[in-house]
Amino acid sequence: MTPKTHFPVIVVTGLSGSGKSTALRVFEDLGYFCVDGMPVGMLPKLAEMFQQKDSKHRGLVLGMDLRQDDFIEEWEQAMAELDAVNLEVQVLFLECRLETLVTRYATTRRPHPLESIDIGLEQALEKEKTLLDPIRKVSALVLDTTDYSIHDLRRIVQEKWADLEEQGRSMRVHVVTFGFKYGVPLEADLVFDLRFLPNPYFDESLREMSGKDEAVAKYVLGQEPGITFKTKFLDFLTYMLPLYAQEGRYRMTVAIGCTGGRHRSVSVAEEVYQKLKSDGYSVAIEHRHLELG
Repeated sequence: MTPKTHFPVIVVTGLSGSGKSTALRVFEDLGYFCVDGMPVGMLPKLAEMFQQKDSKHRGLVLGMDLRQDDFIEEWEQAMAELDAVNLEVQVLFLECRLETLVTRYATTRRPHPLESIDIGLEQALEKEKTLLDPIRKVSALVLDTTDYSIHDLRRIVQEKWADLEEQGRSMRVHVVTFGFKYGVPLEADLVFDLRFLPNPYFDESLREMSGKDEAVAKYVLGQEPGITFKTKFLDFLTYMLPLYAQEGRYRMTVAIGCTGGRHRSVSVAEEVYQKLKSDGYSVAIEHRHLELG
């Protein structure tokens, strides 16, 4: 028998108001392709299509709930079809305490999918809980989001599906260099000023080069204070980034600047890029003002 595929197909469902939309945004931020409100009957075809053709995303995540009248019946049929083609689906089931759900609905003033003239909000919530209980029992993870913030939810999702990437490494890091005379990048989360390092601009033999050139890098980082700074700076970043990841950050922009953004910042950023890449981070580098400096 052909083993079940390892291409992640995840269904996010549960009690209405318990955080399904928030969970989908978390998965989307982590690189999954997300679809909300899709009919259950389409799940097998879509999952099989993504398994065969999609290479850009880490997996497929589908948000589903009882807005579809025959949800439970269609669910059982879809699971049978997926099992027949050896495609496994993991279910993330979200729930919440009744009083909290009532408060959330009162705040948003949106109707519950099962509310009607004959059924009030609390009755609708109880009915939904009963109808979804069979799916809850086969879920890979059941979360009570009553006391969760979005950061708590993000941490749990990352920990549960950590087999896709080493824990903490799913965070994307964007390293950008810049020149202070042209302005600090607005999107920067961390900004570092390297204008204390030796400046190759004042060496005529190095002036026309950039921080990508070995001679410039040696000038900046091959003598003090560059030698000590490089060690301490890399240690600082490799200590701090996992802490940001634990707090639910999925993207960090590290801006490294010098006067013109051509020599010192570029040399250091290249070292940072190589270090983070070797540590398993998803990292990109941009030299924003290199040609201006």
